[in-house]
Amino acid sequence: MPLDYETLSKTITSLTEGETDAVALMATVACEVHHSDDRFDWTGFYRVTAPEILKIGPYQGGHGCLVIPFSRGVCGAAARSREAQLVADVDAFPGHIACASSTRSELVLPVFGAGGVLLGVFDIDSNQPDAFTQEDAQKLAEILASTFRDVT
Repeated sequence: MPLDYETLSKTITSLTEGETDAVALMATVACEVHHSDDRFDWTGFYRVTAPEILKIGPYQGGHGCLVIPFSRGVCGAAARSREAQLVADVDAFPGHIACASSTRSELVLPVFGAGGVLLGVFDIDSNQPDAFTQEDAQKLAEILASTFRDVT
C-alpha cells in the first residue's frame, strides 16, 4: 500500500504548528516519517554544526554515524549539492558510508530553514533495494520545506 503523504503532511503540520526549534521539529518529523512506512529502516537528521560538517541529530532506528563530512557519503553529497540523493543501491554509490550493514537503499534530502540556510539533511535508509521513488523524494521535500521554512 502506498504511503498516504497527504495524511502524513497533515499530521506533521498539526504536531509542529507554531514550533520553530529545529531539534524539536526534527525529532517529530523523524518519528512520524519512520513509523509511516515499513520501507523505512532508519530515519533521521544530520545537522550542519560547523563548516562542511554534519553531526547526528534526532533519529529513529539503530545507531547512526556521529559525524559525516560534506565530502563523504550520500548525506555529504546531499549537503554539498543541496539536492536530493535517491540511491537505489548503496553499494554502487562511490564513497558510501556504511553506518549500518543492513542498509540497501537510501534517500537523503537537504533541509533548509529561513532564507534558504542549509540546516542539515534528512536521511532515510531501507533494508530493501530500490525502496524509494521520485514521488517519495518530492513529497518528503514538500513536508520538510513546509515544516522548516521559519527556522532560523
